[in-house]
Amino acid sequence: MNSNSFTGCSVTLYHDVKNWFMKHANLKHFALRSVSFPLFLACIGCLCIPAHAQQASAQVNTLNQPPATASFGIKVGPNFSSVTTKLSGSKETSNLLTSVSGGVYVNVPLAPEFYLQPALLFEQKGGKKVYGSHSDELFRLNYLTLPLNFTFAPAVGRGQWLVGFGPYFGYGLSGTHSGSFADSLFTFSHDPFSGDNGLKRFDAGLDVLIGYQLASGINFGIQSELGLVNLLKNGDSNNSFRNTSFQVTIGYTFK
Repeated sequence: MNSNSFTGCSVTLYHDVKNWFMKHANLKHFALRSVSFPLFLACIGCLCIPAHAQQASAQVNTLNQPPATASFGIKVGPNFSSVTTKLSGSKETSNLLTSVSGGVYVNVPLAPEFYLQPALLFEQKGGKKVYGSHSDELFRLNYLTLPLNFTFAPAVGRGQWLVGFGPYFGYGLSGTHSGSFADSLFTFSHDPFSGDNGLKRFDAGLDVLIGYQLASGINFGIQSELGLVNLLKNGDSNNSFRNTSFQVTIGYTFK
């Protein structure tokens, strides 16, 4: 409500209340009515203005809060991943592999400023190992991933922070394990999920996200996944294969 509309409302209220006051007032007992009435109206104004201010404040806060009902959105962005392997107790982490990730998510309210955010994402994970200047080995793994994040979304400015954590579960759809050695004198390429010595398709671990969402629904974030499952089918404490990745995303929540 702007100042002009508030002033107009006050003038109307003044005349309505004054007409009733003059009609029912006993002139003998209200000899000072010309002084008493403005004072009476001023008291009404003092009661109404704080209520109006509180209502306006509540409207602003409502704009920044997560919706009271479930909402869904989409997000996409680059994915940066690596693989950490252990062979006979010797641990090694690959170089980062840049790829893509994207999918949909749902916000399910749990309490004010708290909600559960399950998502269904397509992610390309893997890593590249370089041996000297003439040999390299590449893992490129395609996953369908389900993160389940418990998210805290406090209102800040005209938007809200997004801070969440929880487990993730993934399933390997396809992939490629390739390599080139001795200046390509020897090369190979095969499905990393096939064979008794290949990788397990099921993956799981911890997921963490942090971001910011504007009042319009546009959001920006960083999401990281730390794989906890040893993906080697015949792996043990001295022989293992684990995924690690993080995404930089831009998304939109439909309200």
